[in-house]
Amino acid sequence: MAVAKKKEKNTSGATLAPGVSKPKTLIIVESPAKARTIEKYLGSHFRVLASNGQVIDLPKSRMAVDIEHDFEPEYITVRGKADKLKELTEEAKRSSAVVLAADPDREGEAIAYQIGKYLKEKIKQTPISRVTFNEITKPAVQEAMSHPRDINMSLVEAQKARRIIDRLVGYTLSPLLWKKVKSGLSAGRVQSVALKLICDRERDVESFIPEEYWTIEAHLHAHQHAVRAELALLGGEKPSIKNEAHAKQIIASLSGKPALVSDIQFADRTVKPKPPFTTSKLQQTAANRLGFTSTKTMKVAQQLYEGVDLGHQRLGLITYMRTDSTRISESALGETHDWLRQYFPAQTPDAPIRYSVSNAAQDAHEAIRPTRVDITPDEVARYLKGDHLKLYTLIWERFVASQMKSAVIRTSTADIQIGDGLFRTSASSFLEEGFYKIIRLAASKEERTSHQLPFEKGETLHVDKIDGVQHFTQGPSRYTDASIVRALEELGIGRPSTYAPTIETLIERYYVQRDKRQLIPTALGKIINDILSQNFPEVINTSFTAKMESMLDKVEEQSVDWVSEIKGFYFPLKGKVDDVMHALEDMHGALDEKTDEKCPKCGRPLVKKLGRFGYFLSCSGFPECTFTKSVPLAKCPKCGGDIIPRVSTRGRRKKFYGCSNYPECDFMTLYKPTNATCPQCGWFLVEKYDKKTGVHKACINPDCNYLHSSDESKEDKGGE
Repeated sequence: MAVAKKKEKNTSGATLAPGVSKPKTLIIVESPAKARTIEKYLGSHFRVLASNGQVIDLPKSRMAVDIEHDFEPEYITVRGKADKLKELTEEAKRSSAVVLAADPDREGEAIAYQIGKYLKEKIKQTPISRVTFNEITKPAVQEAMSHPRDINMSLVEAQKARRIIDRLVGYTLSPLLWKKVKSGLSAGRVQSVALKLICDRERDVESFIPEEYWTIEAHLHAHQHAVRAELALLGGEKPSIKNEAHAKQIIASLSGKPALVSDIQFADRTVKPKPPFTTSKLQQTAANRLGFTSTKTMKVAQQLYEGVDLGHQRLGLITYMRTDSTRISESALGETHDWLRQYFPAQTPDAPIRYSVSNAAQDAHEAIRPTRVDITPDEVARYLKGDHLKLYTLIWERFVASQMKSAVIRTSTADIQIGDGLFRTSASSFLEEGFYKIIRLAASKEERTSHQLPFEKGETLHVDKIDGVQHFTQGPSRYTDASIVRALEELGIGRPSTYAPTIETLIERYYVQRDKRQLIPTALGKIINDILSQNFPEVINTSFTAKMESMLDKVEEQSVDWVSEIKGFYFPLKGKVDDVMHALEDMHGALDEKTDEKCPKCGRPLVKKLGRFGYFLSCSGFPECTFTKSVPLAKCPKCGGDIIPRVSTRGRRKKFYGCSNYPECDFMTLYKPTNATCPQCGWFLVEKYDKKTGVHKACINPDCNYLHSSDESKEDKGGE
């Protein structure tokens, strides 16, 4: 494509009549918000239109990859986008030049390429060029417009190779699932590996049985200050307390004894600020601090990048949000350093801080940062609300803190002797606050708090009481948005642009459900994972997927031929699918389980079926009889009825689990029943979660002590 470096001129061959305005330059971006922001910066000689994403792409109804001719893809106009493409073409015909300004990544480069290729065939004389903006501010846009370039075909080829690989895997494996399991299912390269990680973790969670243990705490007073210390040594050895009786025995032996502060140790540590955000770290932090899903984080970040109305101006508030680099431009470093020296001189280092970039990072873009450091969260609070203000604050604080001095924290640890027991307590305080001076939202309460011990060595403290605290050992935690993104990044699977879509695709396909931020595989997801991981371990594994990502990076670097690479994995995969298609047992019938229950409508047997939301009971006389009901999760301990999922008819329609014989039986619980029963009382075990102990199983019977916290309320004893 021609690079529009020369001064624009009338290429139509006609002379403009007096009074006729000069044709404008057409700029094509992806989103309307981005178009509005850029148009304000460039003035009346430019027309900015949005393509609203892809307008030319692979069809969804078929593979559209020519296997016999080097895997050449077949592109078509996206359904519903013909009018948009026509609008862009008509405007391009009236323009003196066309500038393609899609997002600065592989996907954006491919969008620009497809639109440019189409327009070039329609308007051969009009110059078409490409520009990119790492940030959407007036100086950045004007600078980019002064340096147009050709399409980067290495990026286009890398995106093309990714799409083709994903097509080949998805459209080769999916028909197997349709034929052997049920219609409408699908498989994907990255999604299937992510599903395997989630299913493997779920097996670990389900097989874990927690063990009870106790700790002993002393509640003390020193100079009107309450102090809590934990038993560290008993008779010079670390105590192992397995049950309440043992805990009470120890408490009895220590009660009535004086508390003497026998020693205080001090340790200083330096805490360095964290680097500015990459995409994955932003998603992880937003999930942990704000409770955002990965999709929500990227949606809000996209809007901050494209531009926000600040009353007197429209401005892109952050740099491009799909990046795996921690690099910062020299101009941004200089501006930030100057700003900090003005407002936080004591916390400003002598020179700007530069962070090393990971070898695995593509380093195509800077880290995610505010476009102007002087636009503080307090400044934009009048214009940004809710989620946008929270995410901008998180990004601004992380970036500014990354350019500040380290914090120095002193930890004081006291040994308190009570009888034969040595109790310990500690407190931390800032010797130098450093970057914590600016952190509010991005730091935990513990990180922001500074405490000192309210006593000295040799003092005797007043003992209010000594008591025992029950705990249960914690099993593995289920993946959350934050932890699955971290796992994918560490394993080299996916790229900044793929993390959020991968999670969302698994949820949309009902292979995974999100519950209290946890990602839990559904019954359908487990079956799909078993089939794929057992029959295609060479494809559905982390090393293969990471190898593919590395290959795509090499395509971008022009150091590998992706056609030969794809041939090396596709034809063996196709042969394996054909073999499995013949060998794998048809599971359509196997998924339906016969039951002894009769249909209350027609008397025929009920069958347990797998739907997209999990298992349910259906009449075997379908479609003549359409009766269905939920699958029982456990037996009611009050009346022997079935415990089934239910939804409250009042208020926010909260989900709970209740007896099928309601209203005759009012037993209910908010906790999900497991498939295990209590060996002591025979009631069912439920799955509980709290911040202190995480996920754990417990007997639903409040009068049973098997895996049951002694201080829990008796809300599950039954009744509304």
